[in-house]
Amino acid sequence: MSTILPPSMLGMLGGGQLGRFFVIAAHEMGYKVTVLDPDKHSPAGKIADVHICSSYTDQEALKRMEETCLAISTEFENVPAETLEFFSRNRIVRPSAIAVGITQNRVSEKRFIRDAGLPVAPFAVINSIQDLESVQQDLYPGILKVARFGYDGKGQARVRNLEEAKVAFASFNSDVCVLEKMLNLDYEVSVVLAREANGKVVSYPTSENSHLNGILDISIIPARGKDKINFQAQKLALLVAEKLDYVGVLGVEFFVSDGNLLVNEIAPRPHNSGHFTIDACITNQFEQQVRALVGLPLGEARMHSSAVMVNLLGDIWPEDGEPSWDIAFSCDQLKMHLYGKNEPRPARKMGHFTVLATSRDEAIKKAMEIRQAFGIG
Repeated sequence: MSTILPPSMLGMLGGGQLGRFFVIAAHEMGYKVTVLDPDKHSPAGKIADVHICSSYTDQEALKRMEETCLAISTEFENVPAETLEFFSRNRIVRPSAIAVGITQNRVSEKRFIRDAGLPVAPFAVINSIQDLESVQQDLYPGILKVARFGYDGKGQARVRNLEEAKVAFASFNSDVCVLEKMLNLDYEVSVVLAREANGKVVSYPTSENSHLNGILDISIIPARGKDKINFQAQKLALLVAEKLDYVGVLGVEFFVSDGNLLVNEIAPRPHNSGHFTIDACITNQFEQQVRALVGLPLGEARMHSSAVMVNLLGDIWPEDGEPSWDIAFSCDQLKMHLYGKNEPRPARKMGHFTVLATSRDEAIKKAMEIRQAFGIG
């Protein structure tokens, strides 16, 4: 396959902040970008060369994108796999429709992880009340998760027993779910990597993550856990990418429970916990996404600074006005990234900041001070 060079037009399915960072990276490299997203205010659409404001199943919109874009990627896993399959007939599509199809459904994702021989928490597939009534009782307490369209804590419910599970299942309109055993967690980590079509992989350091109300709150890089755990996470993430025959940027989330790693979720795209790469690495995850898409060699992923990333949600916005940004900009080691979203809402990711330092402890101290000043948590 020949490499696609600037100023070719690339396609991005999805117009959120991940798509926005892709557009920025592509523009810096000399490419043009068409974004397909139904939101006329989408952050990526605002800065793209072309914004096709249509649904992901609009055939006319898909044909228009196919006619103008040489290669197409996605910024989130809920783009219909059929749409990716449509483009793959005549255009380069990375990641593949198969990989996205597996990861956009919790049932197929959990089964893939299990069948690949990778460690995963005990789970059961729930198609009906009868399935709930027949599951092993040692799955309780557990977490009931809808199979499709659940993210950032949405579509999930903690259940202590069968009766609570029935109530939660009904609240999810009896859609297909996964019941996953709730584990005693030591902490959570993730690995972001990029993989070329020839199988070459470049991985970023393991990130230590903490969540607030189901949404990523803080990422600390490099992770503070044992080197053995960090290395094993890298190894398992590589196995995930190989088993998926994945091309592009991939995020793999892990639980650390009683000293053991378990694969939690797979994200077929750049990952929130990889935002530190924008400021702390030689090549960020979004440039890697562009490089993998167009067939360029991957860039070096080495970190030049320790980093702590903190998400900024709409909760910190006052009813009229903006947060006190001077709190953040007074720190000369802080990098601010606001996503240009049209309206702040509670639990909506509006931006993030990353604090860089020569030591991890220094980055943690400064980041937590600023986080507290914003009233997060």
